Amino acid sequence: MACVGGSSSSLLLINSRSKQSSLRLPLYRSTRQVAITVRAESMATEKLGIKVEKNPPESKLSQLGVRQWPKWGCPPSKFPWTYESKETCYVLKGKVKVSPDGTNDFVEFGAGDLVEFPKGMSCTWDVSVAVDKHYKFD
Repeated sequence: MACVGGSSSSLLLINSRSKQSSLRLPLYRSTRQVAITVRAESMATEKLGIKVEKNPPESKLSQLGVRQWPKWGCPPSKFPWTYESKETCYVLKGKVKVSPDGTNDFVEFGAGDLVEFPKGMSCTWDVSVAVDKHYKFD
């Protein structure tokens, strides 16, 4: 979604896809209020076998039961990790770069992201901002 232009009485939005969560933006014209409903896009990507969904809707988090999952956190640090099972986590705070073994590339994610790591992945976590997350192993 992009805000292409606007004035005191109008706003032009382009929305490539609509998703579940919405945002109401009031626009004022003289003495009456005009409201436009904008659907926020939840963007999911996969890179190096790691799936990241930026800002998933609360309805999805509730459906998955994320708030009932255990929590884990760590201070800024760098360490190796191997996933013996698939892990899905929801990052409450922090910022991380994960580099799968055998690559010189990384996947970066942080607060508000829903992330899935495949079973068998070995990688290095580089935590630049202390992390707090809910997690679930399958």
